[in-house]
Amino acid sequence: MITLSPDFAQEMQKYGEDTALACFNCGTCAAICPLLHEHFPRKMIRYIQIGARDRIMEHADELWKCLHCGLCTQTCPREANPGEIILSLKRMVVDHWRES
Repeated sequence: MITLSPDFAQEMQKYGEDTALACFNCGTCAAICPLLHEHFPRKMIRYIQIGARDRIMEHADELWKCLHCGLCTQTCPREANPGEIILSLKRMVVDHWRES
């Protein structure tokens, strides 16, 4: 069972970028991402929006596949800065592993 945290997007602010809620999941970032793996980074941003921290942790290894090339950020029509959101998720995962 997945536990959802409605305040997760606000909690992410301490790790950096807080623009995940600006994303309307248009898919532009996923379309240009060289990874093209299951709609990355769109999927990760959606997990933030719905508060699915458990899903992010289940797929945390995908975060380190990000080349941080900036293509997703350059093409985002809402200026949600997907690349920086992914970097923030990496910080959250590292923090979680440190605490464990």
